[in-house]
Amino acid sequence: MNRRIATREAVLQAVKNDGRALKYASDAMRNDKEVVMAAVTQEGEALLYAPEKLQGDKSVVMAAVKQTSLALQHASDELRGDEDVVLAAVKTNGLALKYVSEELKADRSVVMEAVRKDGFALKHASDTIRNNKEVVMEAVRQDCWALRYVSYELKGDRDVVMEAVKNYGLALRHASEDLRGDRAVVLEAVQQDGEALRYASEELKADREVVMEAVKQNGSALQHASAEMRGDRDSLWQR
Repeated sequence: MNRRIATREAVLQAVKNDGRALKYASDAMRNDKEVVMAAVTQEGEALLYAPEKLQGDKSVVMAAVKQTSLALQHASDELRGDEDVVLAAVKTNGLALKYVSEELKADRSVVMEAVRKDGFALKHASDTIRNNKEVVMEAVRQDCWALRYVSYELKGDRDVVMEAVKNYGLALRHASEDLRGDRAVVLEAVQQDGEALRYASEELKADREVVMEAVKQNGSALQHASAEMRGDRDSLWQR
């Protein structure tokens, strides 16, 4: 058998077993599309070891991101701006949005797919998209901590903040000052997690009903109540 053929067969077998073995292949083998396809199909991150021309080959990159979405970071700039490739990646792992082009980070449909998979992906969206209420609502519904990355304006939107705190009270931390003084919002937060009282306005830390709901959920929340409420034992536990 021709030595080159035998070598190619050995490399193919190696990358089919472990795509990262592409790292140890010769330049000639790493420039062989069939070898690289076999590698990235087994382990998408093997795209890191492919030559630039194959990192810019759409079929190779598609195979890689379908296996491991974060392989997108090793794709060419052009393909990180290709909607087909990007959607294939973010539909599997929303955090792949980190590696897409700036243009697509501002694309509503792309970001929506990303946050549906992982609300935290909102962190990587453009400022414009982080001010899009529909996208933001989807993000906080999927991961309440996405509230940290929404626009200043939407941190003051009652619908958005209510959606976040009803799933995780401590998300109140990232609400606007006005909403941390909104009784209905704070009640929703402390009913989910009494410790959210820590982020309520001073006025609501002295509100008997709010404090009562907080300590019912978590007795330790009493430490965040006003001095008056911490001493108002009879009134606090009044039925």
